[in-house]
Amino acid sequence: MALADVQEFRLVLGTAQLGMAYGIANRVGKPDQEAATAIVRAAWQHGVREFDTAQGYGDSEAVLGRAMAALGIAGEARIITKITLPRDRDEAQHLRQAVQASLARLGVGRLYGLMLHREDELDRLDAGLGRHLRQLVEDGLVERLGISVYSAARARQMLACDGIEIVQIPANMLDRRFEQAAVFEEAARVAKTVYVRSVYLQGLLLMAEADLAPAMAYAAPVLRKVVAMAAEAGVSRGELAMMFVASAYPRAKIVVGVETPAQMETNVRVMEGRLPGNAVARIRDVFRDVDEKVLNPSLWPAP
Repeated sequence: MALADVQEFRLVLGTAQLGMAYGIANRVGKPDQEAATAIVRAAWQHGVREFDTAQGYGDSEAVLGRAMAALGIAGEARIITKITLPRDRDEAQHLRQAVQASLARLGVGRLYGLMLHREDELDRLDAGLGRHLRQLVEDGLVERLGISVYSAARARQMLACDGIEIVQIPANMLDRRFEQAAVFEEAARVAKTVYVRSVYLQGLLLMAEADLAPAMAYAAPVLRKVVAMAAEAGVSRGELAMMFVASAYPRAKIVVGVETPAQMETNVRVMEGRLPGNAVARIRDVFRDVDEKVLNPSLWPAP
């Protein structure tokens, strides 16, 4: 299979960086429209056909929509967006209005995927939310339904839900909670699709130890181990992180955001690489028990 064909099925461009300054290691900030369009162009030229965004990612949807219009790809691209439901408004009405607003900003007639952005919204599916979501599918506004989760327990709960076909989870060479909970195996068994985000742990895996804020000095020993593992495998840390996820979770799609077209091209190239020998097993062994305050960005000190 050609490289572009492989990437069409596995690599997804995450667009949070297009709508706001995102990630602990972000040095570029939010790109202007010209730079954002260049990133989308690089992704498309290298075979990427899926784009992940959210209403909560600043103006990411609008930026992506303008980029797709400029490139003439809005009719072919597969867009997945996420919405957060308010507690004090009519659910069915808000859903439809939110989806229609996203469609307008993106300049598309239908979403490939609509995800709930909070995992606790799983608990509302049986109380009417599921019916309202399915109506959007029946009306042709959405092709597939899903949810973004943070815990393995919620992922397992989602896999048991009828009509919810896609789940997005954080996973990387340090964070293997979902692997240990057999989420990937169960998803394959029930024919649902897993999207992996946070491959670089919001950029932490790529940071130099000297650039860590004093309040995050606790992450330094882990970063030193990552540097050592990359040297042992003969690759960069970015290559190590990407190739681990690609190799360890071969059925999953991989959502990666970039700050420049060059980073996009690098990710595409690295996706076809393979770690040497028993590197995947070594990584699993070395990072068997990582403190949650390193794994969970919500626990990191504010910048």
